[in-house]
Amino acid sequence: MAPGAVLALAFIFMIAGILGSFLPVIPGTPLILFGALIYALATDFQPVDTWRLAFLVALAGVAYALEYFSAALGTRKLGGSRWAMLGAVLGGFAGLFFGLLGILFGPILGAITVELIYRKDIHVALKSGLGAVVGVFLGVVAKLSISVVMVGLFTFWVIRG
Repeated sequence: MAPGAVLALAFIFMIAGILGSFLPVIPGTPLILFGALIYALATDFQPVDTWRLAFLVALAGVAYALEYFSAALGTRKLGGSRWAMLGAVLGGFAGLFFGLLGILFGPILGAITVELIYRKDIHVALKSGLGAVVGVFLGVVAKLSISVVMVGLFTFWVIRG
């Protein structure tokens, strides 16, 4: 395959990955990594070598960690208990099995439910849920930012040679 075609294919995967950083039905950073891997394999790992690929993998790991734990941090920041933080994380994981709505509402419902069980105060529980909402939003913003940085680094490496 021609080098330009390989690069175009890599960028198609990367653009889809950027979209996937805020659309839950598309795997975001894995598509960016796949695009970089396609290019690296096609060019015998020049200029994107294994160290650079490993760095992109590390960035993807940070993006996923921020995405999944940001709801818990938001819950805690708005006064939720440690139990509500755990509820937000578990709700986020459970939400993965229920599609788009589960992904969006899992952390919120998890934080509210566990806070109601733990403190039995609806106002504190709702405030914890609001913290989860803020955290989920900030997690998406962080994942989108990291995705753009990943594509930017890849582009810089390819242009620089």
